[in-house]
Amino acid sequence: MLVESVQLSDGRSYPVHIGSGAIADLARLIPPRARRAAIVTQAGVGVSVDPGIEHEVFVVEDGEGAKRLSVIEDLAGRLVRFGMTRNDVVVAVGGGVVTDLGGFLAATYHRGVDVVHVSTTLLGQIDAAIGGKCGVNLPEGKNLVGAFWQPVAVICDTDTLQTLPPREFSSGMGELAKYHFLGGGRLDELPIAERVAACVRIKADVVASDEREGGRRAILNYGHTLAHALETAGHYDLRHGEAVAIGLVYAAEVAHRLGRIDRGAVDEHRRVLGAYDLRSEMPPGFEHDEIISLFARDKKAIDGVTFVLDGPRGIESVKVADTDLLRDALVAVQAAP
Repeated sequence: MLVESVQLSDGRSYPVHIGSGAIADLARLIPPRARRAAIVTQAGVGVSVDPGIEHEVFVVEDGEGAKRLSVIEDLAGRLVRFGMTRNDVVVAVGGGVVTDLGGFLAATYHRGVDVVHVSTTLLGQIDAAIGGKCGVNLPEGKNLVGAFWQPVAVICDTDTLQTLPPREFSSGMGELAKYHFLGGGRLDELPIAERVAACVRIKADVVASDEREGGRRAILNYGHTLAHALETAGHYDLRHGEAVAIGLVYAAEVAHRLGRIDRGAVDEHRRVLGAYDLRSEMPPGFEHDEIISLFARDKKAIDGVTFVLDGPRGIESVKVADTDLLRDALVAVQAAP
């Protein structure tokens, strides 16, 4: 069993338990003051947990469609009827959708209750469950309503990855490829538990220096500007990690057109995705003007369209105003019809 720690700037911290059978640690990670646990999950997850205290399971619909404000309202009402108090705990069991939803529920119910994430997907274990960002979608865009609410513990049981459908595992590899460019190196050569732990360490280091995404933490959105636009425009037909993989190459193409990196660096992005068996081209059917309009709705777009791009100083946030350049880069990652 591997135990990593996420240290926050104000002295707070929480453990991340990683490895085979880590779910067995849940009961001892429940805060001592909690008398009830609300277990939020999806039917497709198929993972049962025992928090060791009185609990009730709240099942939401499968898929990204569960991340809606109406679902939060329904869950909050059910928590009231269950008798949940401010001292109790939410346990989110599932992938990134569930930890996003469960985290936001915990952040808003009674103005904040504890949450433990039991992450059951590769994408969730290396990214979504770590760092305290949570939220839901609007029809206008992804994750536009949310909060920063750190869990009290995270469990990454690698046994749950063995039953993931191949496409779900591949989606996690899209986020894994992102960590390759954030200093992870050849993560694919590590055993799975060490691979997860390496990504957790990278993210924990970034979160420790910028918990609320005021600066450095934006680098964790590398590849995500196009990814979120593709997910929104495509009504989530693409999995998140699939979209991130395409977004990584697109970010490299944009950076190259801005003179920030050379063609060899762009080729390296494509090589890495190939090594992870990920597609690097945008599927046919997306309207480029729609995609560009969605860039302006991205969470990073405080003062114009902002991308996270590679460059001489490494990966950083960059404002990009040239829509012709953005459109030309889209052509470069567009798959043939």
